[in-house]
Amino acid sequence: MISTLFLTQLQILINEAMTEFSAPDYLPALPEIFLGGISLILLTIGVFVGNRITTLLTWVTSLVLIAAVVIILSLNINDQITFGGLYIADTFGTFMKCLVLIGGAITLIMGMSYVKNEGMKRFEFPILILFATTGMLLMISANDLISLYVGLEMQSLALYIVAAFKRESIRSTESGLKYFVLGALSSGLLLYGATLVYGFAGGTSYEAIGNIIESGDLSLGLLIGLVFIASALAFKVSAVPFHMWTPDVYEGAPTPVTAFFAAAPKIAAMAVLIRVLIGPFYDAFDQWQQIIIFISIASMVLGAFAAIMQANIKRLLAYSSIGHVGYALVGLASGNEEGIRGVIIYLSIYMVMTLGAFGCVLVMRKRGQMIENINDLAGLSRSNPPLALVFSIFLFSMAGIPPLAGFFGKFYVFMSAVNADLIGLAVIGVLTSVIGAFYYIRIVKIIYFDKPKDSFDKPINIEITATLTLTGIITAFFFAYPSPIISGAAIAARSLLP
Repeated sequence: MISTLFLTQLQILINEAMTEFSAPDYLPALPEIFLGGISLILLTIGVFVGNRITTLLTWVTSLVLIAAVVIILSLNINDQITFGGLYIADTFGTFMKCLVLIGGAITLIMGMSYVKNEGMKRFEFPILILFATTGMLLMISANDLISLYVGLEMQSLALYIVAAFKRESIRSTESGLKYFVLGALSSGLLLYGATLVYGFAGGTSYEAIGNIIESGDLSLGLLIGLVFIASALAFKVSAVPFHMWTPDVYEGAPTPVTAFFAAAPKIAAMAVLIRVLIGPFYDAFDQWQQIIIFISIASMVLGAFAAIMQANIKRLLAYSSIGHVGYALVGLASGNEEGIRGVIIYLSIYMVMTLGAFGCVLVMRKRGQMIENINDLAGLSRSNPPLALVFSIFLFSMAGIPPLAGFFGKFYVFMSAVNADLIGLAVIGVLTSVIGAFYYIRIVKIIYFDKPKDSFDKPINIEITATLTLTGIITAFFFAYPSPIISGAAIAARSLLP
């Protein structure tokens, strides 16, 4: 009798739970589901078949990333929240995800010959890149601090491994260890900040946090939580003073991994920083604007001066990337639609320039050995004029010299700062750009005017040739047809702001 009553009551509870339960809409998260499922399938195949299919898996992974771009664009879902408020699909996320996926696919393709020549031909490499990219997509669409952390750790755990993937190299192992230790520190900062925000806001969803701040209840604990979260995300974008890992990891990690770090994860982290500050913490603008202005100025100044004395091209590009983050943060400091549009345009152009520059670094090989010293570029204009030309285009663009693409990226973020009455910040940005132009032009001088040294190995493989051609054309002729990036960035920025 008792058991019958118990079962009856249990059935009633189950029926009530089922009536209240609504299955999440899986369609907005189809790209992440697709990538996650394919990752597991490819991992299973790799375990059974082994390393002999590494090249095939790399091509398949690249095609999967491009297919994910097609899926995202074909869904055309705007401002849809699902999975109990943990996930949001909007135009901003669509734009940033496409950048991340394209950056991941290109780095995989142009790094294929490096992986083969440097003894890294193991099937786990493209799959780890795929796992990391899936985590980035989850980060970008996170609508809750919990889902943000899950996506961030999924990305980070894969990146720790690929940073040290060249196991026989002491530098690679050291870079992976440094990235792991400091990455764990940043994760701790994020968790502690999220804990404070949860305690003082009463929830972890962006909506709940935004409602508390909008009501005027911005307590000291909530503000401290914001500082910790911003610090953790500043580490991920390698902004000063959380940049200390960047030069060592960029130099020690395998060059295709460094290119991947400079492109996809940095763009994903910037997207998260924008979404967190413009979303739940938008009404705390006066507080977080001071943080962004400080790290923007510090990043621009350090990036301009620290790169001058560098002899290693990868370390120079590491400090250069720190400076570029500072320029992008100038637009975020504006806190308006124009500023966010400028950041998105800058990140799009930055990704193209960075991939092209690292493509040039990947062909710096003499007698079968990779070289990274800047002085080894001497006389490149005579031994390989096309490579010298395209490398110079990327360097001039990074310096912000018109009419190359880099000039327009800086123009939009500086104009947004001027229009937001942040004239001093814009002036500092222009001055550091002038200082930074010195070390870019110095490399061009070495390429064209220094005494020739041994020429680079030839021929350049078709993958890197295609990458350099594509990125070089976009960088050089962006001014001729900028509307796709500019209009897309404007729509993405508009969808993000309340």
